[in-house]
Amino acid sequence: MSLFSTLGRADPTPWLLAADEPAARWVTLTRLCGVAEDAPEALAMREAVVRDPGTQALLALLPDWEADNGVIGHDKPLLATNLLDLLGEMGMREADDPRIGKLLDQFLMHTDEDGRFQMFAVERGNDTPRWAALLCDAHAIADVLLRFGRGGDPRVHRALETAVADLVETEQGLAWPCRPPTGDRWRGPGRARDCCPQTTLEALRAFSRLPRGERPRKLAEVARTVLGVWRSRATQKPYMFGHGRQFKQVKWPPTWYGANEVVDTLGRLPEVWDGPDAPSDDRASLAEIAACLLAYNVSPDGTVTPLSAFQSFEAFSFGQKKRPSPFATAFVWATLERLEPIVEQIAAVDVTALGSSKGGTGAPLPPKVVGST
Repeated sequence: MSLFSTLGRADPTPWLLAADEPAARWVTLTRLCGVAEDAPEALAMREAVVRDPGTQALLALLPDWEADNGVIGHDKPLLATNLLDLLGEMGMREADDPRIGKLLDQFLMHTDEDGRFQMFAVERGNDTPRWAALLCDAHAIADVLLRFGRGGDPRVHRALETAVADLVETEQGLAWPCRPPTGDRWRGPGRARDCCPQTTLEALRAFSRLPRGERPRKLAEVARTVLGVWRSRATQKPYMFGHGRQFKQVKWPPTWYGANEVVDTLGRLPEVWDGPDAPSDDRASLAEIAACLLAYNVSPDGTVTPLSAFQSFEAFSFGQKKRPSPFATAFVWATLERLEPIVEQIAAVDVTALGSSKGGTGAPLPPKVVGST
C-alpha cells in the first residue's frame, strides 16, 4: 500500500505535479517521487524555482544582518533564518543568488567569545541594539549554515562544539534550555530548569545534517526528551510550549515548535524511533504527533488547505486560507514520508482518544475537492 492509502488519504501527487508552483513540483519530484536531485528532470524544475517570481519576492525580503532589521520574535517568518529555511525547503542553493551567500557570510562574522552565533537586535529591557547570542538564534543560524553547505567552516564547527557544551539536565531531561546572552540577566521565557523545546529542535535539526558518525553521542537522548515533553503534556508545560490546536495545526510558513517541526526534525533521526533498539514509547509518541499533523492539516483528498497563515504571504498558495495549497501539501507529505517505517502505527492512532491537550477533537478535516476554492 502507498503512504497515502495507508494513512487514509487520496494520492495528491498528480495534482501536485500539475501545479503552477515550481517549488511544489520540485518537492514532489525529489521527496515524494524519489527523483534524484541531480537528475535532469529535477534540475530543470529547480531552475524554474529560481526563476519563479515568488522565489524572487522572498529573496528580496532577505535583510542586512549588519543592521537591526526590526523583526522582533524568533517565530516571525521575516526573520532571516526563517526566510532562508523556507527558501531551502523550496530547493534554493547558495549559488542560485548572491544575496544568500552575502547573508551566510554575515552570519559567520558574528559570534560571542564561546563561538555562539549572534543576532543584532534590541533586546528586552535595553533600548540600544547590540550583538547577542540567545540559543534560539545561535542554533537556527548554525542549522541554516549547515543547510546551505557552510559546514566546513571552522566557525560552524566551534558553534556546534559549544552547543554540545551547552546541553544541561533539565526538568524534562537532557536538552537545551533558554540561556541568556553573556552579561545579560534576561535569559528568555520559562522556568530556569525547563528545557526549551524550540531551541532543542533547532539544535537537533542542525546536528541531523551531519553524517551519522559525526553527531554527538547523546543526540538520541536529547531527541527522547522532546518526545517525553509530549508524553508529559497533561502534567507539565515548559512555559509557552503547549500541545493544543496551535501545536497540531501548522501556521504557514512553519517557523515554530509544533507537530510539523517535531516530525520534520525527529524524522531525520530514525535511530530514535526505528529499529530494534528504539524504545516503544518513543515510537508511539512520534506516531501520535504525526497522526495529529495528519488529522489537523490534511483533508481526505490528500490536500492541505492552510487554516492559519502569517501576514505578508498572501501572494503564495500557503498564505491563502480558502483553497488547497500545492506547496503546503507537498511540504506536509514530504515531512510524513520520512516516517514510512512506522506509517501503519501512525494510521492506527485514534487522535480523538489522545488525552490532555486543549484544542479540539483532532477529527479529520471535512472533504474538499482537489483544486476547489
